[in-house]
Amino acid sequence: MSAVHEHDDRSFELLERAFRELLIEKGVLSQAEVDERVELMYSRTPALGARVVARAWFDSEFKARLLADGSAAVRELGIDVGTLKLVVIENTPEVHNLVVCTLCSCYPRMLLGMPPDWYKSIAYRARAVREPRAVLAEFGVEPEPGTTIRVHDSTADMRYLVLPRRPAGTENLSEADCAALVTRDAMIGAG
Repeated sequence: MSAVHEHDDRSFELLERAFRELLIEKGVLSQAEVDERVELMYSRTPALGARVVARAWFDSEFKARLLADGSAAVRELGIDVGTLKLVVIENTPEVHNLVVCTLCSCYPRMLLGMPPDWYKSIAYRARAVREPRAVLAEFGVEPEPGTTIRVHDSTADMRYLVLPRRPAGTENLSEADCAALVTRDAMIGAG
């Protein structure tokens, strides 16, 4: 297994458990409220993001709004991003975008669900910035030699979503069929 996919440090799980138990003990949250939020987090899947991508492929006006103000555009589809700024970046034949969060693991959970372990790993977070082509190659993505690779660093207040290129040969597919082709990794830029 490559260094990008390694993730052994589970100290964050111990910290989360201690913090959660303290909040419940102090009466800030109830166990039922915690369970409800956890259920909501795990119910979100990359299918929401795929729906956004497919809509942009089929509706050029929506795509323009999505690229101009991602947060407002996804709200049109009933997706709440709260106060976060969602920035949507488009892959083109000339530019391939890759998303990382170098400080922690900020991730558009509201659109993609829980992040994969490799996204949170220190190896991915460091190498995506230093050697993005090598990281992409490990995921089986090999942009043409002249393609510019842009690495985007998410923050606590801002998340990125990659708008992948529509696959050739999908002209006769429905929007729902195209959404089914969109992967989580493609919306991070690693697929």
